[in-house]
Amino acid sequence: MTAITVDLNSDIGESFGLYQMGQDEEVLKFISSANIACGYHAGDHNVMNKTVKLAVERGVAIGAHPGLPDLAGFGRRFIDVTPDDVYNMVIYQVSGLQGFVQIHGDSLHHVKPHGALFHMATKDPIIAKAVATAVYDCDPSLILYGLTGSELVLAGKNKGLRVAEEVFADRTYQPDGRLTPRSDPHAIIDDRDEAMSRVLRMVTQGMVTAVDGTDIPIKADTICVHGDESQALEFVKGLRQLFIEHTISVKAVSH
Repeated sequence: MTAITVDLNSDIGESFGLYQMGQDEEVLKFISSANIACGYHAGDHNVMNKTVKLAVERGVAIGAHPGLPDLAGFGRRFIDVTPDDVYNMVIYQVSGLQGFVQIHGDSLHHVKPHGALFHMATKDPIIAKAVATAVYDCDPSLILYGLTGSELVLAGKNKGLRVAEEVFADRTYQPDGRLTPRSDPHAIIDDRDEAMSRVLRMVTQGMVTAVDGTDIPIKADTICVHGDESQALEFVKGLRQLFIEHTISVKAVSH
């Protein structure tokens, strides 16, 4: 039997000012890659510095998590932006996090867009190209995380970047492979056992059942667990135990 290795990532560093979100210190004990907010949708300079330091201490691969400039909407509201806007905002946020990573003696591992920016780049080839170009111009050795089979993954490959195709542990899928919009009542999987069963199938069989009941092929280089969800810590613990039981190794993509 071929050994299976998968990356387990989580969006963290999403507190800012007096607002505290997530259980970053605990979640970092169980993940292999961290997507750290860069101040536009969440996070701030103090949180970025603290979170990078914690990730370095835990030996977790560090990624930039750039989003749209939308603190009030947590970066999940769609904003009409041009490709130049996208390019510049990604450069700005990735470069900011790179500075903190550098002072802590590490190097940036990957970039994963957040929220609405992620979804725009998933289906819009022009936005996807702007994101991929910005990542490449920051550092061509960076790995671009994108939804499996998406325009973002294609744009990254076309630009010459290494890409990691991502699946989501707690989200449902449309028949075309896209995530169900959060506005849909069936977008989030609240049943932890069901979510873990789906993850195991995605990792071991490369398949997931869409909302209409059809099975669709899926590539799972990396699995996302949302750090802002209330059950994130227990969920990521459960996934690690599940992987141990099925002899699945958890490592960052580059490792």
